[in-house]
Amino acid sequence: MVFSKAITDALLEKIRSGEAMSTQEKLNLIVQLSIPSILAQVTSVLMFYIDASMVGSLGAASSAAIGLVEPATWLFGSLVAAGGMGFSVQAAHFIGANDFEKARSVMRHGYIFGLAFSFLLMAIAALLAFPLPRWLGGGADIQYDASMYCLIFSFAVPFHMVEYLSSAMLKVSGDMRHPSFIAVMMCVCDVVYNFFLIFPTRELTVFGVSFNVFGFGLGVEGAALGTMLSFVTAAIPLAYFAIYRSPILAWRLDTKRFVWVWEYVVHAVKIGAPMALQYLLMNGAQVISTMIVAPLGNFAIAANSFAVTAESLCYMPGYGIGDAATTLVGQSVGAKRRELCRSFAYMTVGLGMAVMALMGVVMYIFAPEMIGMLSPVAEIRELGVAVLRIEAFAEPFFAASIVAYSVCVGAGDTFKPSLINLGSMWFVRLTLAYTLASTYRLQGVWFAMAVELTFRGTLFLIRIFRGRWMNNIADQSQKESITA
Repeated sequence: MVFSKAITDALLEKIRSGEAMSTQEKLNLIVQLSIPSILAQVTSVLMFYIDASMVGSLGAASSAAIGLVEPATWLFGSLVAAGGMGFSVQAAHFIGANDFEKARSVMRHGYIFGLAFSFLLMAIAALLAFPLPRWLGGGADIQYDASMYCLIFSFAVPFHMVEYLSSAMLKVSGDMRHPSFIAVMMCVCDVVYNFFLIFPTRELTVFGVSFNVFGFGLGVEGAALGTMLSFVTAAIPLAYFAIYRSPILAWRLDTKRFVWVWEYVVHAVKIGAPMALQYLLMNGAQVISTMIVAPLGNFAIAANSFAVTAESLCYMPGYGIGDAATTLVGQSVGAKRRELCRSFAYMTVGLGMAVMALMGVVMYIFAPEMIGMLSPVAEIRELGVAVLRIEAFAEPFFAASIVAYSVCVGAGDTFKPSLINLGSMWFVRLTLAYTLASTYRLQGVWFAMAVELTFRGTLFLIRIFRGRWMNNIADQSQKESITA
């Protein structure tokens, strides 16, 4: 199997032109699209490891300050994704139908709507920055740093929107390479920015040679600034490749004057609104989970945050395969190829479960090393290792939920999958976590997480195999084909 842009483009053209595809060709295409995204996701996590270890070296209080508000930053990041996803899914459908002109029009609408939405999110995040740590039950010793981290992050939201939407548009057009490369670059830049922003001027010794390195010494605030600057660094080249260089999406290819079409926005809201509500309530559940963990102390808050970071190394491959699933199913929907949709769904979900089962084994065996990279504090490391080994058993079903949800998104089916995610999180994870936390402390919270992910993955497998996510594929394709 050779990794080649020409091969990827030729296989995607087979989808759009209605040609038959062999199992080997479908598997080749899945791998061609997945590998760059997986590498970017894994590299992102590795760089975030370094990022987290930089903050971790400042002590448990600094780690707890970021860990306390981290779920809230995920919430705003997820809402950014929901704001852009409705447009990228429509673009995938139009690309599958070989209507590149409408795909570019949808893309323009996405930038205009997305930026307006992102400035609203920025204002809300900034207003919540100072009361939020107190509401979450954080101690007085970490509230100020947590508030400053949240405030600085709020100013990154518009840049995150441009970065996310540009990347999503390139991916659904079949270009995984540029978003993946720039994602790696963004992570490297984040580490470099943090290196100078977090620490004060200090003396370093490398290979026996000592020298002074300038630093701003901003601590937690420096970590937030590094994140914001990394989004800016990524947003600019991604927008350039999407708007000017893409052979499908470049605006210079338009032959008609841009006209505002409200149907694109309405359809994007229909796709994105269930996702936004889901993300709001899912991340709200994460916030409540943090409130359950907060009374357990700073060690538990930091261990919980670091364990989430460590686990992400194992589930990022699932999101990489999920990106491929959204692209392939989305273009198959546009091409009105129902059976090809089903085939790509089965193959991507199966591959995702296999890869993440292997990663679960790796996580169980190397949990001490994974947590050890993030914190030198013995109490944090002991707790982190214990909860990672609990979570390792749920990884295959976590993969099923990630990739199956991506399949449904590619088909424009977001309402019922969002209900599955919400019901599972609120009625299984939080209920069980609250019940177990008082007796089993952090280990009880993570056992509840493992049970819930297994339950959620099972529900998604049932939905995929029943095929109900494809019920409206033909009608939706026909509707899009007449949208002007």
